[in-house]
Amino acid sequence: MAENPNQPREYDAVLGGQIKPSPYAAVLGGIEGARKRFASTDVDVRTAALSNLINYGDPGLDLVLSALNDESMQVKYTAYSLLKDRQEARVKQQLEKILPICAFDVVTVNLYGEIDSSQRHYAEYFTEDLGNGVGLEMVLIPGGTCLMGSPPTEPGREYNEIPQHLVTVQPFFASKYPVTQIQWKAVANLPQINLPLNLYPSYTKRANLPVEQISWYEAEEFCARLKQKTGKNYRLPSESEWEYAARGGTTTPFHFGETITAELANFDGHGVYGLAPKGIDRSETTIVGSFPPNAFGLYDMHANVWEWCADFWHDSYYTAPSDGSVWTQDGNDRYRILRGGSWYHHPQFCRSACRFRGSPDTKSKVCGFRAIADF
Repeated sequence: MAENPNQPREYDAVLGGQIKPSPYAAVLGGIEGARKRFASTDVDVRTAALSNLINYGDPGLDLVLSALNDESMQVKYTAYSLLKDRQEARVKQQLEKILPICAFDVVTVNLYGEIDSSQRHYAEYFTEDLGNGVGLEMVLIPGGTCLMGSPPTEPGREYNEIPQHLVTVQPFFASKYPVTQIQWKAVANLPQINLPLNLYPSYTKRANLPVEQISWYEAEEFCARLKQKTGKNYRLPSESEWEYAARGGTTTPFHFGETITAELANFDGHGVYGLAPKGIDRSETTIVGSFPPNAFGLYDMHANVWEWCADFWHDSYYTAPSDGSVWTQDGNDRYRILRGGSWYHHPQFCRSACRFRGSPDTKSKVCGFRAIADF
């Protein structure tokens, strides 16, 4: 039987029809077809519609601009990508009202440390201009609730990680990577607030390696100088903000899952965690961003360098605050908190829940930091 040319084909969009069009199909009906797809409840359909709408002059551009405020980060990112290089004044004005958006892939592993999934995520960010072409990328961490600490069944658990407790954290910005040596130098050149800073403190020197051999006092000075330069409230994270950011919505020992491998982070790979295999020991820091990020778009939250937090040391979480604030009350002011593990340490010390302490004047080639700023 000959095909009836008046009947819809498999991928045609039919007004009033029951067949859901393919997200990447050509839609009949010009801008009206694209507009109808953009009104869909299916995120993939709405995302694909934007690429059609951008071709329909001002009416299509208006709809793409409206997508910058969409509830879906996927749709917002697609709209942003289509608009960011356009030169129309009204486009630039709209883009100035929002944060840039980046896309990245988040992986998870099975019990043997093998990657078993990869999912696209999105994050809003801004780049702080430190001068001389150096920028500090600051990722927006959405507020939320985190189960802080470790459960009794978690291998490597220490007494100081109990009791598990819920904390509620307000939105903040966190540096995408541990502060690098080139970023450190740029800020160390700014006017002194409380103490001088060495421009080249690190044991292993390279511009995009994390800065290390930094004391807690020096990390505080970095934040104070940056605050004075920018007017933004740069500071060290509270311990609960750090763990919330590190977990990225997970409850497993690592944001990758139940274990970790030396292909996913820079720790002493001769040590193993769970059923994962042994790996290599790189014996030094690695360039930031060398390994996959977590769901918030943060890199190197596990290993590379320990990261200073603002809190005093406490032996457990009994009486810990639940509001994400810096915890100093009844703490041991001789020590500050370090989180995340390092290139030198075995993987159990790189867990999201693992806590370590150091004197605030300690300078070690395994210690760096990550700056945050209030939203």
